[in-house]
Amino acid sequence: MGLVELLWVASMPVIKVLLITAVGLVLALENINLLGKDARIQVNNLVHYVLYPSLVGGNLADTITFENAVLLWFMPVNILITFIIGSALGWILVKLTRAPKHLEGLIIGVCSAGNVGFLPIIIVPAICKDKGSPFGDSNVCYQYGMAYTSLSMAVGAVYIWIYVYNIMRISASIVPKEEYRTSSFTQEASGEILDFVSEEEDLKNPEKDYVGDVDAYTLLLPSNESEKKVKASISAKIKDLSGKIFGNSNFKAVFSPTTLGSIVGLIVGVVPLIRKLMIGTDAPLHVIEDSVTMLGEAAIPVITLIMGANLLKGNSLKGANTSFCTILGIVVVRYIILPILGILVIKGATQLGLVQPDPLYQFVLLLEYALPPAMAIGTIAQLFGAGEGECSVIMLWTYGLASVAVTFWSTYYMWLVA
Repeated sequence: MGLVELLWVASMPVIKVLLITAVGLVLALENINLLGKDARIQVNNLVHYVLYPSLVGGNLADTITFENAVLLWFMPVNILITFIIGSALGWILVKLTRAPKHLEGLIIGVCSAGNVGFLPIIIVPAICKDKGSPFGDSNVCYQYGMAYTSLSMAVGAVYIWIYVYNIMRISASIVPKEEYRTSSFTQEASGEILDFVSEEEDLKNPEKDYVGDVDAYTLLLPSNESEKKVKASISAKIKDLSGKIFGNSNFKAVFSPTTLGSIVGLIVGVVPLIRKLMIGTDAPLHVIEDSVTMLGEAAIPVITLIMGANLLKGNSLKGANTSFCTILGIVVVRYIILPILGILVIKGATQLGLVQPDPLYQFVLLLEYALPPAMAIGTIAQLFGAGEGECSVIMLWTYGLASVAVTFWSTYYMWLVA
């Protein structure tokens, strides 16, 4: 294929994203207000708890088997490499621009975590469906493209909530306490505040049943009653420990609905017995998989609309103090340095035999280096109440320039692998 044809193929999905994003932005305007603040919160919850897990889990179950799961082992490693390189470049940018301490985590986060979920799952299937696609049969390309991008989405979500979440949490804790929002989630996100609350409750409730007191008291009881008290204290300890683990905000973030949907989808796809029961038109329980797929198909347009509505916030902020040098540095890192380093990494891995010689698979791996920051970073910034305005401005600029940058790199990557 010629370069002009590749440019046309690469630009079509980006234009589609821009058009739907523009619709979302218009719907969020004050005089229309169909996607106002309250509506966005409700729709985001719907996407987070229902549509997104259905999309990821359904696609993984339908396309991932034990055989090809073994072949795709390099994708989680590749995404981890993007995070490591991006973090190093972000740290250098922080030092060069002398960014405020409470924004260091945000800058490192947007440099390290790309949108390896939403955009690839929109762009890659759209390229596969185009008549000029260089990846062969459109149906086969679409099936494998959805498998690759779904795995990318699942792995990226786990990395973001394990790695970027904690970097931004530590950075946000540097903000003076009087600047913290008093929302319950922000207080829960700060370990210091949680510890303070627990100590305060201890002082207010002196009659609280402490496990240590129970253990001391059991020495004065008969043996049968003592054994009962010991068992009760052990069960109380287990219950208290499990409550702390499952109630911890970090645990909830890592094992989000998307992560759980990914785990269920992988189990269904990889275990042959379960796969025969649920996957395929002849499967006895295929109606479950069909229902999940139907829900998942609504995720992409809804997510794109919300992305456009969220970008409106960055255009109307006056209190953000993001410097021009910081924004320029982030754009250079995400759209110039990372894509070039990604070529070296993937070509080197291919030469060493670590990556299978599948042009579509290599294209997805390369694309993971040339994407704008993950939208989840904005959610994390809102949770901690630090850098919300700055994050919205960064997202506005990076996603505005993504139309040019992603189109360019998609064109070049297709030429490179095809």
